[in-house]
Amino acid sequence: MLNMISHGEPTDQPGLLIAHGLYGSGRNWGVIAKRLSDTRQVVAVDMRNHGQSDWTGTHAYPDLADDLAEVLAHLDRPFDVMGHSMGGKAAMVLALKRPDLVNKLIVADISPVSYSHSQLPYITAMRSVDLSGIEKRSDAAARLEQLVDDPQLVSFFLQSLDIKNRRWTLNLDTLEREMPKIMAFPEMSDRYDGPALFLSGALSEYVQPDHRPEIKRLFPRAQFAKIPGAEHWLHAQKPREFEAAIRAWLG
Repeated sequence: MLNMISHGEPTDQPGLLIAHGLYGSGRNWGVIAKRLSDTRQVVAVDMRNHGQSDWTGTHAYPDLADDLAEVLAHLDRPFDVMGHSMGGKAAMVLALKRPDLVNKLIVADISPVSYSHSQLPYITAMRSVDLSGIEKRSDAAARLEQLVDDPQLVSFFLQSLDIKNRRWTLNLDTLEREMPKIMAFPEMSDRYDGPALFLSGALSEYVQPDHRPEIKRLFPRAQFAKIPGAEHWLHAQKPREFEAAIRAWLG
């Protein structure tokens, strides 16, 4: 089963399950998860091939959705489910396949479509970093900054670096091989009739107006909202606004 990081105790409110994006981990959501746990239990997971969860040879969305379903079966009650980017696609497939497990769905800055760009250059960059002699995160940062020109992404990637063992806590081999599936979205004939919020960054290009017909086909009750001034990493760039939007919609 996926590694789980639980915040707070069960209350009379539905719990919230958080699925992170590509190259992330449940720890990335620690601040928001802790703040939201004042009224409900919040559980953030490490997706397969990330963090402390098992490494596998596959990374297709039906498998990721099954992983989330196993966690919810363990928690023994329906949860609200929120996913960002890759985690958002996994959460959508979960809701479509197992609507009985999903009370409400929140999809952060992603659509149920295939994208033409690739995240492979970042795998190349992480592989290219010489981790020998690394004693602290800043040592690796100096080397990664030469390969990734976005300081925010450098900081984000370094959260998945195990300094003690000088290794990435990401299964780069599987993620590289499965990248076409990660960037795509499976053909789905099901639909999720529960409440669904598609929350995007106003400056992001991941959720386009021409995606809405497909979103509405799969999620008829979908609602849309944007966070001003935010790009794809909306929860990290505008954490207070993101938290407020989630509270208002769940409340």
